[in-house]
Amino acid sequence: MILVRLIVGLVFLLEGALKFIRPEELGAGRFASFGLPVPHLLAPLAGGLEILGGAAILLNLYAGDAALVLLLFILAALAAKLPIGLGRPLGPFPLPASVLHYGWLSFCYEVRIELLLLFSLVAILIDSGLRMGHRRRWYQSGL
Repeated sequence: MILVRLIVGLVFLLEGALKFIRPEELGAGRFASFGLPVPHLLAPLAGGLEILGGAAILLNLYAGDAALVLLLFILAALAAKLPIGLGRPLGPFPLPASVLHYGWLSFCYEVRIELLLLFSLVAILIDSGLRMGHRRRWYQSGL
């Protein structure tokens, strides 16, 4: 499980940092191309949460809680690639021009990394559990 945490944490640290380092390509510019509202605010927020979540998973501090938040990002990334499988735009998500073929096989190929991250985050969530909102009672102090 340590190796899974290591790779997932590093991937999200890098993805979050790249939203700040290359904002036009991977940050606000990319969010604007999807037609998302206020991309100049959403991209830094997403980048910051990815950095914090990646660090939490790497350090195993509230790793399950971080995995749950990062699962939302992966689900959004999967939704953004659904037009590839459908062969037409879907809501705010355009049909990417960079993809040569459309259909479910192309969709599966394009989301292979997202699927790996999805299942890895679920494994981290199961292994770590959720800690937020769980208060220790006075008789559980562990003395």
